[in-house]
Amino acid sequence: MNAVLPAPDLDAYPPIEWRQLRWLLDQGVPITVLMEFLPLRVARGIVGPNCRLDEDPMGKQFIVFEELEDVLYWRPRSGELASWNGRAFALGEAAIDDPATCAFGGHLNLWPDPLSWLRAKCDGCVILDWSRAWFRLHDVPRIAVHELLLFQYRHHMKPPPGPETFVLRDASSRSAAS
Repeated sequence: MNAVLPAPDLDAYPPIEWRQLRWLLDQGVPITVLMEFLPLRVARGIVGPNCRLDEDPMGKQFIVFEELEDVLYWRPRSGELASWNGRAFALGEAAIDDPATCAFGGHLNLWPDPLSWLRAKCDGCVILDWSRAWFRLHDVPRIAVHELLLFQYRHHMKPPPGPETFVLRDASSRSAAS
């Protein structure tokens, strides 16, 4: 059984630098969205083979996003994504189960990367673990998929094959038939 790592102390991460904030603004992220995340923090580390961040003071800088059961790390210029404990399915995961997402004809938006998601005012989510997509999304009434994700979405939104099934016959039914 995998032990869940205790969440890191987010207050120990330094706040984002002005040049990084300016870059996000220049990329079209609304200031109102960035203000919702204040204090926006950065962490340094290396993405391990398990897509988890190994903290390293000499590592690359990642923007930190807190999810319900995990912490996500994003390196804007390279697009690298990592998580703290591997429990998060998506960035913006709360939108999946929020009744307001699909109310009044609305839909869950799936974005290809955190920058697109931030530009869209965090309306929807960014899938991190496509292997769990069918299980997490098959009950969502309406989904809008960014064109860059359409192939991946269609590939992963098929129910997994069930177990091999056999038919059992009762021994008494065989003797009655003969």
